[in-house]
Parts: sequence; C-alpha cells; structure tokens
Amino acid sequence: MQPQTAEDLAELAIDLGLVTSEEVQRSWADAGGTSVPIEQFGATLLRRELLTRYQLDRLLRGDRAGYFFGSAKILYQVGAGAFARVYRAVMRDSGETVAVKVLRNRFSQDEEKCKEFRREGEMGRLLRHPNIVAIEDVGEANNTSYITMEFVEGQTLRDLVKKRGALEIVRSLDLMKQLCAGLEYAHKRGVTHRDLKGSNVLVSTKGVAKLADFGLAAVDKEYGDEVLGKMHSPRTVEYAALEKLTGMRNDNVRSDIYFMGALAYLALTGVSPLGDTRDRAARSDPRRFLDVVPLAKRAPELPADIRETVTQMMHLEPLERYQSISDVLRVFEELTVAHAPGGKATKRKARVSTAPSASATTGQPRVMLVERSGQAQDALRDFLSKLGYRVLVTENAQRALKRFSSTPFPAEGIVFSASRLGEEALLAFNELTADPFYAKVPAVLLVSSKQAEISEQASCDELRKVISSPIEKATMQDTLDSILAARA
Repeated sequence: MQPQTAEDLAELAIDLGLVTSEEVQRSWADAGGTSVPIEQFGATLLRRELLTRYQLDRLLRGDRAGYFFGSAKILYQVGAGAFARVYRAVMRDSGETVAVKVLRNRFSQDEEKCKEFRREGEMGRLLRHPNIVAIEDVGEANNTSYITMEFVEGQTLRDLVKKRGALEIVRSLDLMKQLCAGLEYAHKRGVTHRDLKGSNVLVSTKGVAKLADFGLAAVDKEYGDEVLGKMHSPRTVEYAALEKLTGMRNDNVRSDIYFMGALAYLALTGVSPLGDTRDRAARSDPRRFLDVVPLAKRAPELPADIRETVTQMMHLEPLERYQSISDVLRVFEELTVAHAPGGKATKRKARVSTAPSASATTGQPRVMLVERSGQAQDALRDFLSKLGYRVLVTENAQRALKRFSSTPFPAEGIVFSASRLGEEALLAFNELTADPFYAKVPAVLLVSSKQAEISEQASCDELRKVISSPIEKATMQDTLDSILAARA
C-alpha cells in the first residue's frame, strides 16, 4: 500500500529498517512538523542523506522489498545489463561500500540462468587478488539471486576509451601489467576467464585495474570437480569462433592471451580490434578475426616493441602466441620500465646465437614443449622459463614437427616429454635425426626412470640428446646450451 502522508512514509521507512525512530524524530523539526506534505518530508530525508532517491521512489510506490540483499542495503542503481542490474550499497554492520549484482526478475525462475549466475559468484569467491574484483557473498533474497562484491569507484575500460579515446602509452602499459597479474593469479589456480572484454575490466579513479565477471570461467577439471562439482566449460561466442578458426578446441589459456591482447589493442588505440556489435551471428563469425586491422597499420606511431608484443598475443596461430600469461606479464613489466618517463627501451640478449627464428625480434630464445598432461605442461613450462626460455606448448608430436617444416623456425628447438607420449615422442624425436629435412632442428627427449627402453631406442647426435629423470636444472641448461650452440 502506498503511503499517503508524511507519517505513513516515516512509519514505512522505519518498519523496513531504512531509518531509525531517532533519525525520524530529528527530521520532523527540520521538515516543519508531522503535518507537512509527504513530498516535503521526503525531500527532508533526502537532504539529511537518510534516504537516497532510489529508496524514496520505491517507498512512495509502496514497495516493501528490494532494499536489502543479505547484509547489504541498496543505495541506488549504477549499471544494468540484459542479465542483471548492479547497485551501489553499504553493509549494515560495517558501513563499507559494496556493489550488489542482482539477477533480473525475468530470470529468477529460470533454473539454468540462476545456476549460471550463482556460478559466477562462486567462481569469484575462489579468487582473491588486488587486480580481481573481490566477491563477498552469494545468495538469494526477494525471490531472486544476488552477488555482493567489492565496489570499484571508476568505470569500465570500454567506457573509459569511449570518453577519452586511446590512452597514453604509459597508462596503457600499467593497466595491462595489472590485468596480466590478476589473470596470472587465476591461471595458476586452474581458472581461465573465457570472457575477457572491455566491459569486464574496471578501472578505478586511482588507476587500479581489476578483472570482473568470471561467470563463464573454466577451471581445471580436477580442481573444478573438487571445489564446484561437475562442470562444463562455457565460453563466449567470440572464444568459440576463435577456437573454431584456429582448430584448437577449448584452447583456454592461449585464448585468454589472445583476448588480453585485444584489451591492449583497445587501450592503445581506443578501438576494439573486433569492432562492437551485439549481433550474435556476427559475433560468432570466425571471419571477424581475419579482418582485424594490424596494429602497425592502425597505430604506426606506437613503439615497435609494443606493437610486436600485442601482435604476438593476438597471433591467429596459437603456437605463435605467448604460451603463458606469466610470459606476457614479464614482457609488460619490462615495457613499463622501458617506456616510463626517462626510461630506456632495453632488449634481453639471446643465450646463444642461432639461425633466424621466431625469437629473433624478441631477444629471448624459445623452445617448443611437447607434453600431453596439462599439469606437466605447467611444471615444465615454469622450469624452462626459469632457465631463460620462452616456451611454446603443444600436445601433438607430429604437429610440432610440422611447425618446423618451414622457416623461420617457431623456436630454437624442441623438448619432447615421453612420460605420457611414450612411443609418439620417440618416433618424432628419431624422425629429426633420420630425415635430412630436419637436420638443423635441435631436440631433447625427456624420459622417466621407467622408460629405459625408449632411451635405448633414441637416435642421438650432437643436436639431439636424451635426459632421464630426475631432471636437474644444470643438466637441462648444459644440454640446451650444447645443442643450440651446435646448431649455430
């Protein structure tokens, strides 16, 4: 029932817990007494900041729900999408400002939509990092689902570039460094974002960048089953289109790297590389990725090292992209220092002198790792990265050979891990020795202590060596140095 008098309004606001009796009593004198028109008393409550316009409008309509979600008191709406609305709110116990994301009423009875919405919140609660929006609570109230999260005073990256156009180089690099740090944290915990875009990046008024909306995130199978139960791996139509085009099914990590590159492109140019459209058919068309204007053409004034970094992140061939977000983060850290006011662009020297290859422009040698296990991939990538190498990863030994069938080579050499690949790794390794076409391709075959037979069958020479586990850092370093030097 709608309140008809100022006293009715006061009583309703008190009953709902929006104001206290003491606050109302102190407001009567300011308003001119209890017999003033309801509108006048409402204006008094606004002026005294006891109510917000959003709250007052709902009270005047007689609405009795929607003011609280969990422990958060809604102040006013700050954003809306097709799926949910976002409100600024305060916690009743602490007074802390938070954001509350509320599923739209039309989806509240849709079991799948509710599940997807709650999944976003539960995924976010797994991640605590300064560059990821923190999720505080996930629940149901007022016949719908809600998520309470950290409130970021600022705007999305998409809105920021709409207002300001291309951002300054120094600011762009700093934002990308922050976003890569947040994504690295997620990736190391088995979580990929799967929906990186300008509207899912929040930039605070103090210049802090945060990743938001992990609603479509995918998790490592074992980790996801343990924490969230059996899950499928959803993705946006853009991710699906990219992976269809490149022939890499569900290529989680490197797809995130591509779209992180698209965020860098957006920040540096003020233009989305894929354009802006809500048409689902257009968004799911793989040809969009073939029509991306090269960064060198879009912004030729940008320094070459920055253009090359973003271009490599957005390479259509997954094996030509950076293979981990940690690699990308290191590059942006260096670029941030190099392009800081008074900074000097520096390039790291390659460990050995080699024939032209894909690393010739980056100054850091690369190796291609062939390993089937995702967990082993991460461990070996980290191991090789600490030795100073950039690491390309593939699960297929023959695919690795195919990549070395043309020049320049994608990397200085190949590391085959036989622990899971077994005979497949051995055959590919031996093919390098037997086929004159691969005469200049260095390779290492890693075998476990139980694979003595594979070790014995391996065809070795000065460019091809076998290392048995346990793998020592010094042994790996010396072996790689030896075969890469022999190639030169």
